[in-house]
Amino acid sequence: MTGAANLFEKICKILRRILVAPGLGLALGLSAGMVQSQTILPDPVAGVEGEMGTQAGLDAWIQDFRPRALAAGIPAATFDAALRGVEFNAKVVERDRNQNEFSKTIWDYLDTAVSEDRVTLGLQALDRHRALLDRIEAQYGVEKEVLAAVWGLESAYGTYRGDLPVLGSLATLAYEGRRASFFEAELLAALKIVQGGHVDRFAGSWAGASGHTQFMPSSWEKFAVDFDGDGKRNLWGDEPADALASTANYLRHWGWTKGQPWGVEVKLSDGFDYDQTTERVVKPVADWQAMGVRTILGADLPDHGPGSILLPGGHRGAAFLIWPNFQVIEKYNTADAYVVAIGSLSDRLRGGPPIQSTWPRDLRALTLDERRELQDRLTRAGFDAGGVDGRMGPKTVAAVKAFQKARGLVPDGYPSLEVLTLLR
Repeated sequence: MTGAANLFEKICKILRRILVAPGLGLALGLSAGMVQSQTILPDPVAGVEGEMGTQAGLDAWIQDFRPRALAAGIPAATFDAALRGVEFNAKVVERDRNQNEFSKTIWDYLDTAVSEDRVTLGLQALDRHRALLDRIEAQYGVEKEVLAAVWGLESAYGTYRGDLPVLGSLATLAYEGRRASFFEAELLAALKIVQGGHVDRFAGSWAGASGHTQFMPSSWEKFAVDFDGDGKRNLWGDEPADALASTANYLRHWGWTKGQPWGVEVKLSDGFDYDQTTERVVKPVADWQAMGVRTILGADLPDHGPGSILLPGGHRGAAFLIWPNFQVIEKYNTADAYVVAIGSLSDRLRGGPPIQSTWPRDLRALTLDERRELQDRLTRAGFDAGGVDGRMGPKTVAAVKAFQKARGLVPDGYPSLEVLTLLR
């Protein structure tokens, strides 16, 4: 084995360990607010836990589901063969119920997501598949480095695509009932994949995402393409052509603009108005420039149209000027940390530098209970947080900003323990 091959295998092993470690699996939805690839999982009914379920219960549910599946066009033979012997997986239910408990800061997330090992392996993947990626980029208008970054985060460039039976996971979650209609629809889409003979080994992550770039079955239905022309839209085999082209098709559908960066790291001026730091505030680059915003190296800002200033780690962390391609990546996964990771990794694969700013590593992320408490206390203090669900969405960020401003703090909207302590 050559030295390069040895290095490749070593890095693959490291990233496999990272991906399967509890609470660290990038493709499995690791962080607070992070969601399964390709979809925003709907919230369960508040306060409804229910029984965990049993194998006998799943078997009965499958028989009850059968007429609905056949009415939706799934042949009886396909249904019976695909779901015969499907096993109830209590761990899948537990993972679904506890997904919001995984809480990481953006800097801890980026340490793993854009590690030097992942960059090195990505450069090797680009070299091996350059001709394929060039053809996909030419057809769909999505840069190869961006596709490689998605591939790298979702499956460590194809080296770990998930090992749970997709049909078993989806059937278990549909039977469990908290998101019954959602997972029933995904199971029907998965059965269509089986019916069409597109997959031999249908394995993936706990919520049913699978393949090189972790598509949900409904995303396969809408966006998967047969790029290699073999008559199948195969996202699961060793050859990644269909998966990478399907990902490009997905991003193009949501409005990807070739040549427009996802964002650029910037330096804010002294006295900057932090009320302006939100995706909801969009200004021409000339306006940001007039407010003293420059690139992290002090240069004039590149003009790729109107953009927003984002502070994903608060005012003590990195700041980014972001453009609409940022929102396109959000269609893949809504978490800021994920989008910044995809953007930063794609920049590194293009030869760019790592993020230059330091992060406030003395801070820790709030737990789910603390995030809910924060929202509750903000609301009771007269700052509308948009509900108590533990999700730090735009309304919660705006409420934190308003509270910080009222207390004479920097209004960066970051939901820190300091803010929660003051509310207490």
